Amino acid sequence: MNRIELEERLINFAVMIVDLTESMTGGRSAQHLSGQLLRSGTSPALNYGEAQSAESARDFIHKIQIVLKELRETNICLKIIGRTNSVVNKEKLEAILKENNELISIFVKTVSTAQKNQKQPTLTSEIENR
Repeated sequence: MNRIELEERLINFAVMIVDLTESMTGGRSAQHLSGQLLRSGTSPALNYGEAQSAESARDFIHKIQIVLKELRETNICLKIIGRTNSVVNKEKLEAILKENNELISIFVKTVSTAQKNQKQPTLTSEIENR
């Protein structure tokens, strides 16, 4: 999956989150949870955009770790919502949870790969060290 495809996937995920929060019913707790989900569930797409403009490999890793953190927060929020009566369409919720889990897996691997690549010496650093 390339950068543009991943960005589109994150945007589509954010749209699913927006749609889910708009369809939630209930009282004060549903309002609170939908607000929290809206923030954490749309944040990964926005932070991924920031990561694309990272100033260094270290900055890129940090921003991708924020994406991962927000995806994990979203996962917990979705699970809490799933145990309440705030969502009418449980199948829609399950599809969002599945996508959330897949995105977490992708970004765990992305962080791991970026950290590994950061530790590998580049040709430029090898020449500088001579």
